[in-house]
Amino acid sequence: MVHLIYCDNAGKKGEKVLDKILAGTKTMVIRGAAGRKIPHSRVFEGERVYFMEKGSALITATATVKAVQNFVKLTDDEITKILEENQSKLNLSEKQKARWHKKCLCLVEFENVTQIESLNFEHQGNMDDWLIIDKIEDVVVGTSIPYNYEKSKLTSF
Repeated sequence: MVHLIYCDNAGKKGEKVLDKILAGTKTMVIRGAAGRKIPHSRVFEGERVYFMEKGSALITATATVKAVQNFVKLTDDEITKILEENQSKLNLSEKQKARWHKKCLCLVEFENVTQIESLNFEHQGNMDDWLIIDKIEDVVVGTSIPYNYEKSKLTSF
């Protein structure tokens, strides 16, 4: 599987996520919710991730997943500890720390970040900010296929 990650790049208060990734000051992304949701338990070491700026419709970078940490039913203290322990890789602003203070967390560390020739993303309907697909061409203009959430479904432990 490959993964497409939308990155906030609002520019306010150091939240330019993709810029941090390309500069090498951010080597881990986080997703969290009250319960398990994409990409929790569905991203694995060695898989390819692609990055795009939210709202840009351009896929501009790729990397390889180095390590994944999945957590469920965390207490407030555990969440704070996990965020602190990984801050050197996550490089989160205070606003982002508050946003990702969730009971279920998925931390994805990556390596070998490479800028690529921009690919035109074909947005379809109500897509999440993390897509799990067979190949990146499945969401690129000219080669895209109708997106469904089959690849994103949770498997039982």
